Amino acid sequence: MKFFLHELKLNFKSLMIWTVSIALLIVVAVTKFSAFIGNEASLAIMDSMPAQLLDAMQMRSFNLTTLEGFFGVMFIYFAMMGAMAAAMWGSEAISREERDRSAEFSLVLPVSRSRVVTTKLLAALVNCVLFVIFTWLISIYAVQVYKPAAGFYQFLRLEMLAMYLLELIFLAIGVLLACALKNHKFAGSMAIGIILSAYFISIITNISPKLSWLKAINPFNWYDALEIFNTGALKSLSLVLTAIVVVGCLLAAYFTYEKRDLVI
Repeated sequence: MKFFLHELKLNFKSLMIWTVSIALLIVVAVTKFSAFIGNEASLAIMDSMPAQLLDAMQMRSFNLTTLEGFFGVMFIYFAMMGAMAAAMWGSEAISREERDRSAEFSLVLPVSRSRVVTTKLLAALVNCVLFVIFTWLISIYAVQVYKPAAGFYQFLRLEMLAMYLLELIFLAIGVLLACALKNHKFAGSMAIGIILSAYFISIITNISPKLSWLKAINPFNWYDALEIFNTGALKSLSLVLTAIVVVGCLLAAYFTYEKRDLVI
C-alpha cells in the first residue's frame, strides 16, 4: 500500500500539469464557441478555408453552432491529451526506477517484479480515471452558460468513455515500451511518437477515402466522434480491439520485464 501511495505522490505534479492544461483548452474552446452558437452566418467564414483542411478536422461533418457539434470537433484534442498523459504515466512509472537508479532498492524488497509493475500500473490507472473525471466535470461546468440539452450530456458521456478507453490503450503501450526497451530513455518519446503517428493517420483517412483501410489499425479511428454522435454508442468491435491491445500489451510487458536486465 505504501508503494502504491508513493507512486501516486510521484505522479501528482504531472497530473496537476495535465489537468490544468486541459482545463485551459476547454475554457478557451468554450469561449470561442460563443461566436458560433446560433449563428449560421459564422459558418460562411469556413467556406474560404481549404476543403481538405476542413475534412481533416471534421469541421464540415459537425454543426459548429451546436454544443454537440463543437465538442465533436474538439474531441480529438481531448483524446490526444489524454493519450499522451496516459502514455507518459505508463512509461515514466517503469522507467523511473532505472532513471533515478532506484531499481536496486526495489529489487531487494520482498516483492516480485510483476508486483512492482502492477502497483505502478494501478497508480497510473488512477491518474487516468481522475483525468477523465476532471475533464468531464470542467466541460459540464464550462458550458452551463449555454444551457445544454439532455442530448449534449449523453454525447459528452460517450466522449469521455471513449477518451478513457484511448487512455487505457496508450497507457498499456507506454508500460510495454518501458518494460521492453533496454534504454529507458526512449520509452516516453517513442510512446509520444506512436500517438502523433496515429493522429496523423486519422487526419489522412479523413482526407483520402482510398486510405480508409488504415482506420482498422488506428485507435483514434476506433473512437471517431462523428460515428459516436451518429450512432449514440461505441462500436462493439472497437471495444473488442481495445481489450485485445490492452491485454496483449500488458502481458507482453510483464513477460519482458521479468526477463530484462535492469540498469542499477
